[in-house]
Amino acid sequence: MTETVAVTGGNGRVGRSVLAHLNEEGYRTVDLSRGKREEERADVYLTTDLLEAGEVYGSLAKSHADAVVHLGMIPTPDETPGHRTYESNVMSSYHVLEAAGALGIDTVTLASSFSAIGGGFEPETVTVDYLPVDEDHRLTPSNPYGVGKQTLEVAADGFARRTDDRPRTITSLRFPWVVDDDLARETFVEADRTLAGMRESAHFHTQRNTLFTYVHASDAVDLVRRTVEADFDGHERVWVSAPDTSAETSSREIAAEVFPDVEIRGSLEAHEYAPLVDTAKAEELFDWDPEWSWRRLS
Repeated sequence: MTETVAVTGGNGRVGRSVLAHLNEEGYRTVDLSRGKREEERADVYLTTDLLEAGEVYGSLAKSHADAVVHLGMIPTPDETPGHRTYESNVMSSYHVLEAAGALGIDTVTLASSFSAIGGGFEPETVTVDYLPVDEDHRLTPSNPYGVGKQTLEVAADGFARRTDDRPRTITSLRFPWVVDDDLARETFVEADRTLAGMRESAHFHTQRNTLFTYVHASDAVDLVRRTVEADFDGHERVWVSAPDTSAETSSREIAAEVFPDVEIRGSLEAHEYAPLVDTAKAEELFDWDPEWSWRRLS
């Protein structure tokens, strides 16, 4: 039974929310982050350079963790050279997986990203074969951030194939943009979220390249906790999304206007604003049903 969860990157915005939720659910938490402490939620704080294998091993050993949630990566590629961004995604994940396996920690959750598909920060338009996208959709990233996220998933596949010295349960969560109430109000409610309005926005390329996807922190941390409690054997990739898009135009119209040559599959008709990312696997594996929509703020 999981009692202690080590959270890397607990100083970050999402990390702080994860620590708070896990504490509220009764878990002992340990924050492994670089630099000085910037949160007050973890039971223990261990200063850790996640790019140093020895520090990761030592901190996880000292934490006595039963599970690891690895969020401690560069969150965007805007302010770092490409090789640093890639290194942050890939090598920190490798060190966490390697140390967890050696220490007998059975459960690891990795922060992958929407960018693994080849969207997000890509300068070109995202490649979409069908909507909504699911875990079988091909991945076509080219920038260091997206390639790094795809690579950490491939590394997790490799660890899952090991006979010994491996985490038993590994989940890669493909997060979109994670919002709180204030961010959602500023970004969605106070802006023109019709397709015509978004086309006029300076951020339309990014919105299109993330398939108008987002998730609220409350649903994101709930899913993280469920992955910590999971007990399947192997590595699973899982898409994450709110129960709707960030648009005030129907999903069918967005698909027809923005992705006119893309195959449309049945689940896009679930409701008017159905997400363009299929979260059925998260529901199947973790009984996760996202509830929070920005429309409740309208």
